[in-house]
Amino acid sequence: MTSQIRSAPATVADQHYQNQILQGVSRTFALTIPQLPPALFSVIGNAYLLCRIVDTVEDDNGLTSAQTRQFAEMFIQVVSGQVPAETFAEGLFPLLTDHTIPAEHDLIKNTPAVIRITHSFNAVQRAALERCVRIMGKGMADYQETESLAGLKDLPAMNQYCYYVAGVVGEMLTELFCDYSPEIACNRATLMPLAVSFGQGLQMTNILKDIWEDRQRGACWLPQAIFTETGFDLNDLRPGCTDPRFHAGLARLIGVAQAHLRNALTYTCLIPAQEKGIRRFCLWALGMAVLTLNKINQNHAFMHGNQVKISRRSVKATVLLTSLLAGQDWALQRLFDWTARQLPQYDVLGNPR
Repeated sequence: MTSQIRSAPATVADQHYQNQILQGVSRTFALTIPQLPPALFSVIGNAYLLCRIVDTVEDDNGLTSAQTRQFAEMFIQVVSGQVPAETFAEGLFPLLTDHTIPAEHDLIKNTPAVIRITHSFNAVQRAALERCVRIMGKGMADYQETESLAGLKDLPAMNQYCYYVAGVVGEMLTELFCDYSPEIACNRATLMPLAVSFGQGLQMTNILKDIWEDRQRGACWLPQAIFTETGFDLNDLRPGCTDPRFHAGLARLIGVAQAHLRNALTYTCLIPAQEKGIRRFCLWALGMAVLTLNKINQNHAFMHGNQVKISRRSVKATVLLTSLLAGQDWALQRLFDWTARQLPQYDVLGNPR
């Protein structure tokens, strides 16, 4: 059995740092995480930062594939208490390039503060966080080694990628929700597969929005088979593409993402109505994803993610409406149907509905 390193106790300064750096690395999560009950606020904020550290390791193109795998595996051991966080931070920080934003440089440098908080949680919470980082770190490193402009093989390959990046996060959040509430735990078996679908809906939305930014760095996460069926080769994809065969494949993926987000609504409605904070946390992410899909659907020939980014006004409207209706399942269903009414209608397997 591998011995664990005893971390120094988390301090008030560590918690202050966690709250502050969340603002820098994600405006969306900095907005949604404070909606959670106080008992979940710290652990889910910490979980997000752990995932962001893994993401930083995978995304910095200054690292070789061997270095990416080395630091991903090291961070898994840091979270489980087998390697000092200082060893990881001091090894990785000098290697980061300008591709990594300043806030993420700061996050890597201050990994020990984040980990001290991680190691302060109860056994169930730590196990959920450790499992998520382990699966995400290994899975993302595997996919990073096969990055190409040709895309992934097919929809199941895209599903697997989305699981490593986001589905496993949905499972982790569900474990944390169940640990927090016995009432939520009663629905654990139903919630778990829906959590994976929830994560996939959000991740597919990001993949579609970030097509051109990903291609600039030599990656494409679209499934080849979807476009092969329409007669389009992803190797021929260029910004501003007007080829109807590409647009047909894109529309199908928008429809699949919409189907996953519909499952996300089912997931949210299984959370007890009185847990409005958790519902808001889910609904705000879900609502913004549906609006982003609408923007992509209205502009298949977009050339940059900013062209399909939703406005601040739309964000405020999403926050207001979903907050008002957070406890009313029938109203949330009506709102989803109305907002998604112009999106292509497919199921999660890519079949027309």
